[in-house]
Amino acid sequence: MDDLIPFASRDYWLLLALGAFARGLDFLSTWFATPNLVLEGNPIAKKLGWRGGAVLNVVICFVVARDPMVAIAISTTSLLVAARNFQSAWLMRAMGEEAYRDWHIDRIVGAHVGDYLLGLAGNTLPIATVGVAIIYFCDQLLIPSAIGIGIVVYSAAVAFYTLLAFWRIRRSASRWRNVTQIQFANGVISPKITTIQPGTTALEDCSKN
Repeated sequence: MDDLIPFASRDYWLLLALGAFARGLDFLSTWFATPNLVLEGNPIAKKLGWRGGAVLNVVICFVVARDPMVAIAISTTSLLVAARNFQSAWLMRAMGEEAYRDWHIDRIVGAHVGDYLLGLAGNTLPIATVGVAIIYFCDQLLIPSAIGIGIVVYSAAVAFYTLLAFWRIRRSASRWRNVTQIQFANGVISPKITTIQPGTTALEDCSKN
């Protein structure tokens, strides 16, 4: 509690501005990549929608601006997330949200699990290592420590939400295969897949008795 800064002080407004910029850029990058939130990987953000997310972000910015460690860590994570979103946003906009989602799902379903996990580890672990190194060698200085924490949190968030989406998509694909095998064996229908969204199984009856 001793590290909290006074409300409406100069440092408070600076941290508030930093948080608003970082969270705003994260918000903007998400809107640029997926304006309808079709590709949003965070189920909580998807549930809240744009208005709910905007209100929550404003509250977060005002609350955490009193704590430099938390404010800088969140800002660091938010800026890295925004950069990640912008990296693929052009492709998402060129293909369209639904088309990109379907293409991405097809790639995940057809990927070897080991290759996918190795690629994810290679994407997140080096970044997390940088964050850990900053924390370890900064001699407990506040700002470097907060930046290091933000980097580690970013890596953990990418790994978590990527694995969550991967697991849900593969589970849906596995369920679909089991259903089709049973239906083919019973001669009930000749199904075809339309779209496998994370956490759902979409089947279309092509021939009904």
